[in-house]
This record gives sequence, C-alpha cells and structure tokens, in this order.
Amino acid sequence: MKNVLATGLALCMALVTAGCGPQIGSEGRIGVIYLNAEGYYAGVQRGLTAGFEDSEREPQLIQTNIQSDASRESTFVDTISSVQADALILSPASATASIPAIELAHESGVPVICYNTCVTDEATEEFVSAYILGDPTEFGAASGRQMAQYFLDEGIEEPKVAIVNCEQFEVCIQRREGFEAALLEQVPGATIVANQEGLTLDEAVERAEQIITAHPDVDAFYGEAGSQMLGAVRAVRARGLTGETVVFGGDMSTQAAQMLADNTILKGVTDISGIKVGDLAAEVTLQILAGSEPDDVIVPAPIDEYATAESGLEWIETHPDGIP
Repeated sequence: MKNVLATGLALCMALVTAGCGPQIGSEGRIGVIYLNAEGYYAGVQRGLTAGFEDSEREPQLIQTNIQSDASRESTFVDTISSVQADALILSPASATASIPAIELAHESGVPVICYNTCVTDEATEEFVSAYILGDPTEFGAASGRQMAQYFLDEGIEEPKVAIVNCEQFEVCIQRREGFEAALLEQVPGATIVANQEGLTLDEAVERAEQIITAHPDVDAFYGEAGSQMLGAVRAVRARGLTGETVVFGGDMSTQAAQMLADNTILKGVTDISGIKVGDLAAEVTLQILAGSEPDDVIVPAPIDEYATAESGLEWIETHPDGIP
C-alpha cells in the first residue's frame, strides 16, 4: 500500500490507497472507516483489499481509523461526501451520533455499507445500502451455550456470572441478550451479579477488578468483545483466581488464542472473522456499484466458535501473522 493525500482534501489523517492502477482512482474511489485499532479491523482491511484486488474493478481505497471518535468520523465522511466517492464502507462509532454523517453520505449519492456496527434500525433502513453483520444475538448465544456447558460439566447449579460490556454499541447489547437467554435456558439457577462497561482494554481490566472486589466468589465473566474478554482474563489472573473464575467471550486474536490454548482461565471464544467480513463487504460493494442492491439490507456474516485448548492452538497455526 502507498500513503497519499487525496487531491484537494484538507484531511489531518493519512489516506491509504490500495489497488492503484495506471491512474489513481480511475476505477473509482471508496472511503473506508475502521472503528479502532483492534486486530479485527486489520482483518477487515485485509479482506477488503483482497476482495477488490481479485475483482475486475479495482478502486482506490481511502481509509482511516477514527479510534471510536464520532467527530473524526464526521470529518472524514464530510470529505468523502464532498468528493462524491463511489461508496462508503464503515463501522460507525455510534448508533445515534453517526446518523448525520451517514445521512450526508446518502444524500450526496454515496452508497453506505456498514459492517460490524451500524446506526439505528430506522436510519439503517433509510440511509444504508447494506449491513454486513454476524447475528449479534446468536453470537452472544454461542458464548452462553459454551458457559452453560462448562457449568453443567462442573456441576455448578447456581453460578454467579459477571459481564464486562461494550454496550455503547447496539450489537453489544444484543450479544448480551443472546448470551443471557442461552445461559439461563440451560442453567436457570445462574445469576448475573454485575454488568459494567469497559470499552478499552485498560478500562475492562479495571471494571473486572472492581467486580471481583464486590463479588469475590464470581464464577465466570462474559466479555462481550475482544477488549472486554481479555480484560476479564487479566483481572482474574491479577487477583489470583486462576482455577476458580473462568472467562468466555467474543472476538479471536493471537492473544485470545494463546489464552484459550492455556485453558486455565479463558474457556471459550466466539468470533466473526474480520477477513471474511472485509471480503463480504468488498463483494457487496462491487455488487452495488454494478447497479444491483442486495435483496436484504442485512448481509449475514459467518460465526465461528472455539471452545477447546486445541482449537486455540489450531487458530494460531492457521493465523501465523495474527490477523483475525
């Protein structure tokens, strides 16, 4: 990839291009927004790049990472809209605060393709052409079933469970709802003793430690996404509860795979591959650019489950560069 400045744009961020032919942008320009620096988004970038490179049409990708900042997102979308890019692919920072930016892109004639997160259902229906989404309720339910099976195997009938959440985003709320329903269906004696938000890894560690202080007999944590899951594992280890408190959660990474392979604290991971999502986003975007809208706004992304030490080792072997 090459770093370039888009002509006439007053951006304070690097613009990264992929798939440049003899003339940059001659086959179209597509804005791409990554929500933060977690490995998942590196996977999305890889999948997007490969998806467009394998196509007959190889547009220029103008990319940025907004670090979960809605104002950065708005500035970037303003620029993409003003130059009338051919499409905008993004994981919005907020279901509500991101609506004006997405509406602007839509009204500027720029098709919007969401992945991983999006805006409210009403705004998605009105302004978004496609939404690449692994069913968040089923995503959470997979972890709920994994945790339930652990309790059943261990003979724990009334476990105390805590959640570290990312519920600034609607998909995280849906993950938790799916998790709770699946867990309680199989282990009706389970009690959710705490549910606290920790968006970054450091915040997640802090919240999990606070929960342990308040509930030292907590049996398990559910981390709704990567930072929350890893933060819970670190907190359990730091408080000397290895072998007593376990963790289940979402989003695979090299660190998560290593923890799962160790299997002393992390017992199960549910994942939606960033690479697969990026490839799907490229495929759907090319379909839209060819004049064919998807039959349904929601484009399903596959959900993968890892619930053994062996599956953690296998993930490491098949992802040697750590890109999920």
